Amino acid sequence: MRADAVKNREQILAVAREALRESGDASMIGIARRAGVGPGTLYRHFPTREALIAAVYSDDVERLVGSVPQVLAEHPPLDAFRAWFRTLADFVQLKRGLGDALQTPVLQEVISTTYAPVVSAVGELIAACAADGSMRDGLDPEDVLLMMSFMTRLERTPGAVARADRAMELAIYGLSRR
Repeated sequence: MRADAVKNREQILAVAREALRESGDASMIGIARRAGVGPGTLYRHFPTREALIAAVYSDDVERLVGSVPQVLAEHPPLDAFRAWFRTLADFVQLKRGLGDALQTPVLQEVISTTYAPVVSAVGELIAACAADGSMRDGLDPEDVLLMMSFMTRLERTPGAVARADRAMELAIYGLSRR
């Protein structure tokens, strides 16, 4: 891809991410306008709204999964675990706003293909916690991801955030070496 095409694609993704965060019904034409590109440029990169949503979703998961090494470098492992799961919960909450848009067969396939990298990221966090003794060895990343999924079900209100943090500490206690 030419440099200007890469730049346009990244600009469209950034604008689409924000527009879809504001409203799950954001239009393709509105996104093109906000991105400063013509409709033809948008449709060359993303021929359908579904393709654009899939690209935003995949890009977001890739960023989230890719953030694990940085989060671990900036925080002790258990604090990195907490921070990463809070970010995951925020990500899932934002995607809920897309509702039916994520229910198409193509997007369900994208969601399915992003599961394994997320499980791998959880495994990396668990391994770091086990290495420093803050979690026990032998935890299954899929089990931990399932257990921590409660965080994605709570509204992002101040009371719910505090409740999620308390529940996360209970879960961490169950994962710790005692």
